[in-house]
Order: sequence, then structure tokens, then C-alpha cells
Amino acid sequence: MALDDILLEAEEHMESAVDYFRNELRGVRTGRAHVGLVDHLHVDYYGSRTELRQLAAINTPSPELIVIKPFDPSSLKDIEKAIQTSDIGLTPSTDGKVIRLPIPPLSGERRGQLVHQVRKMAEDSRVTLRNSRRDANKAIDREEKDESSSVGEDDARRAKDDVQELIEKFEKGIDELLSEKEKEIETV
Repeated sequence: MALDDILLEAEEHMESAVDYFRNELRGVRTGRAHVGLVDHLHVDYYGSRTELRQLAAINTPSPELIVIKPFDPSSLKDIEKAIQTSDIGLTPSTDGKVIRLPIPPLSGERRGQLVHQVRKMAEDSRVTLRNSRRDANKAIDREEKDESSSVGEDDARRAKDDVQELIEKFEKGIDELLSEKEKEIETV
């Protein structure tokens, strides 16, 4: 495998780790209504797991309320059940046509818990980045030791430096996402 391919693969893995972290942050409740809290929930709809955003129109008419209007009224009970069994901590109320999710304000203690949870998620993403770096460095070492390869010691060193630059770039992205989310959680 060429060094460029190794670097490209490492970059793709690191980018997907940051994207995964970004998507996970969308599901963290901040005290304000946001469609991202529920649109990723999976509903058992006619025997198949379907994301809520495919089954209903979701909107936020006010900062304290999420309104879910199913496209198929018969799926209302399934959607309600999926929300109740999820870990978002919201209790749905329904009038037979729409589901309303009131968003209560967060207590100081709950804000602290959420910040702790978000930091743990960020650290998990950093670990994924480090694993990608380790794998890339091992692949570079294999290329360097491979006698049929034209990779020399200098090329291998430069490639490892490039991998280090990549991880620093993506860690900075994770840190920025983390600080934005912490600020959002702490805002009353």
C-alpha cells in the first residue's frame, strides 16, 4: 500500500470519528427544543426499525416544545412508545393526531451531568483518532520494512509527521465542537 493511500485511509477514519461525534452531540438535550433530540430515534414501524424523521414531520414552534406529526396516524402509538423507551428523558403527550414533547428547563446538577457526558463522548472520539493514528503508523512501518517497497526512512518519517498533523487537526475540531456544546448546555 502506498504512503498516500495510508494517509488517505487514516484521514477518512478520523473524519468519520468527528462526524460521529457531531451526530452524537445532536442528541444531547440542552434545555431548548431541537429537532436533533428526536429525529434519530428508531421506531418499530411494521416490523422494521425506521428513523423518526422518515415517519413524521418534526418541528419546534417554541424553544420549550417539540411537535411531532406522523405522516401515518396509525404510527402514533409506535412513535410514542419509541420516545418513552429512549434515553432522552422526555415524556410525550398526545391528542390523537400529534405528539407534543415539552422540554423542561435543566437543573444545575443535570447541566453538570450533561457536560460530563459530552466530555466523555469527546474523549471516546479522541481515542478513535489515536487508534487511527496507531494503525496508520503501523502500516507505514510495514511499508518501510518491506524490501519490495521503495519507501525509505525519510519518507516514512515524513508520512508519520503527516499523520500527526492530521490527528492534531481533527482533535482541534473535536475540541471546538465540545466547547460549543458545553457553552450551549451551560446557557440558561
